[in-house]
Amino acid sequence: MNENSVPATRERSRVALVTCDQIPELDPDDQLVVPALRERGVEAVPVVWDSPAVDWASFGLAVIRSPWDYAARREEFVAWAAKVPRLANPADVVTWNTDKRYLRELAIAGVPVVPTTWVEPGDEWEPPLGGEFVVKPAVGAGSVDSGRYDVNQAEHRELAAAHVARLLAAGRLVMVQPYLAAVDTYGETALTFFLAEGELAFSHAIRKGAMLSGPDVGTEGLYKEESIRPRSPLDAELEIARKALAAVPGGADRLLYARVDLIPGPDDLPVLVELELTEPSLFLGTGEGAAERFAEAVAYRL
Repeated sequence: MNENSVPATRERSRVALVTCDQIPELDPDDQLVVPALRERGVEAVPVVWDSPAVDWASFGLAVIRSPWDYAARREEFVAWAAKVPRLANPADVVTWNTDKRYLRELAIAGVPVVPTTWVEPGDEWEPPLGGEFVVKPAVGAGSVDSGRYDVNQAEHRELAAAHVARLLAAGRLVMVQPYLAAVDTYGETALTFFLAEGELAFSHAIRKGAMLSGPDVGTEGLYKEESIRPRSPLDAELEIARKALAAVPGGADRLLYARVDLIPGPDDLPVLVELELTEPSLFLGTGEGAAERFAEAVAYRL
């Protein structure tokens, strides 16, 4: 070993787990991977993404985990991502995935997605003709600034219009989608994939309960609380998840992790709600062996 190889070895064994200043020591679920990485000779360090003092080149890998304050500063966040030399997931994926217009591309690729009406600043908007619907921004995290409305209630129509106007006034693209009633009974299925020997492999799945109980009244904190428990996914859910991942620009084999969120549609067939490639909760504490599989993925990428 020559003298120049020692610093390189040290660098490759040090990983930044990227978070935000509201949770500088990481979300408790993400903390589970730290000892699993240590067992593999990798030092994992929580690092706040917008801290000016960080030397990102000093890390063998920077793994985006919980920078959940980025939604209000997306342009700053994607510019930061482009400057980090070794980032997972890659910066171009971050740019693509932090604006939910990617759902349009997945639909063109044949992935069944939740039908969506897009409302741009300057557009006129009218509520749907019937049923319940969801209003949310195209750039957002943790279901913040999202609300559920019933078009049959006059108060809800007024609140929905105010919600849309508030988002548009802030220059944000608005998404209006039908509320999928199956989330109240069957729930939402989140399937998590980790890199394994050069390709994404299914790790575990969870069931999420309904998060939107009514109109948006604001959220204290970075995200709305979720009801989580383990779930074995259906073959149809796995099939759609893999179809969505196959449509990721540049190929899914570049990814360290991915989460695919599905809900049964009116015909009971699963439809894609979100493809989470930037900062998803990975529910490491819910899937048996998940923290170890994630640590293996990080070590493999290193």
